Amino acid sequence: MSESLPDLVVDATRLAAVALAEDGPVDLTTSVAVRRPVAGEAILEARTPTVVSGLLYAETTIRAAGCSVTWSVAEGHHAPPGEIGRVRGDLAAILRAERPALNLLQRAAGIATATRRYVDAVDGTACRILHTRKTAPGLRLLDVAAVVAGGGVIHRIDLAHTVMIKDNHWKALARENRSLAEALVQARSRGALACQVEVETEPQVIEACRAGADRLLIDNQTPDTVTRWSRVARALAPMVAIEATGGITLENVRAYALAGADFVSIGALTHSVAAADIALEVV
Repeated sequence: MSESLPDLVVDATRLAAVALAEDGPVDLTTSVAVRRPVAGEAILEARTPTVVSGLLYAETTIRAAGCSVTWSVAEGHHAPPGEIGRVRGDLAAILRAERPALNLLQRAAGIATATRRYVDAVDGTACRILHTRKTAPGLRLLDVAAVVAGGGVIHRIDLAHTVMIKDNHWKALARENRSLAEALVQARSRGALACQVEVETEPQVIEACRAGADRLLIDNQTPDTVTRWSRVARALAPMVAIEATGGITLENVRAYALAGADFVSIGALTHSVAAADIALEVV
């Protein structure tokens, strides 16, 4: 069993309200430029090839501002430069919605586009691309949904469902004179969906496998080390999954996939987002 995305409607409604509220109670600029109600229409356009994401969040924001939107693309679609949607409503409301909606759309599409590059780089292997918890505060579900739209896979959305024993948890166990096996038994008794363990040495690989870890997280190691430790791990626990992370780029991700990694997790997908070039133009 693994985590899955919840229904995003509640989160999109929350973020729409926050995004619109950040701009204050009055759009002073628009109030002096648009002095009477007038019907408006605007095109949302991608200016570079983009994997589209964030449509629900952008649409919810646009509707919260009092407008409507129709999309000519679907979530996860690889769109060439050109129109991806059209907004209609009072012109002042369109201008009010413009930046909050674009902020969400550009971020999500940027994440999805970056994810797709990594997914393409490991094409033909069994390796899957994961997000991390290195997301912007308050934007976790937007960010994770964008990774999924780009072809990535859900890792841990929060701390409540999957156990991941990392370096500091190893130290905490040692301080309390407790074994890793004891911790994993307790985790499963409390309903953990999976038990994952970060390993930094070969003895930790052996201990984690003997303790019953479902997945080993190999951090900041070379592909050769991933290959060697994967062989050790699978000799002890044939069903254990291998995840590589740390220092992984588009240039070397395929090497990690070929080294035996079932998963590669990449923090840069969400902590170093390059916003997609998407604009709103009134017509």
